[in-house]
Amino acid sequence: MKDPRTPWYARVLAAIIVGYAFSPIDLIPDPIPILGYLDDLVLLPLGIILLVKIIPSEVLMECRARAAASANGKRPKNWVAGSIIIAIWVGLIVLTARYIFQAIQ
Repeated sequence: MKDPRTPWYARVLAAIIVGYAFSPIDLIPDPIPILGYLDDLVLLPLGIILLVKIIPSEVLMECRARAAASANGKRPKNWVAGSIIIAIWVGLIVLTARYIFQAIQ
């Protein structure tokens, strides 16, 4: 979106999409079964598809080429963050199993 050839309305749409994705306020509240998450599953992809269509194709191709060149076929690795996340999940599973086991007895 930093490219000066990107139209202003594409930048505004991108800001709206990101704002909606991170906003705690949804069109349909998440506690409503099924429909609460359905708006996120439908509106966000539709917004991204629309955004890709209104960005000029030469800008999009150029940015994709730059991203591919900077990645150089390597995926980012952060073993510390991954280990912390795995430890949290294992801890939650152990605590849940312990709670269930105590509730049964």
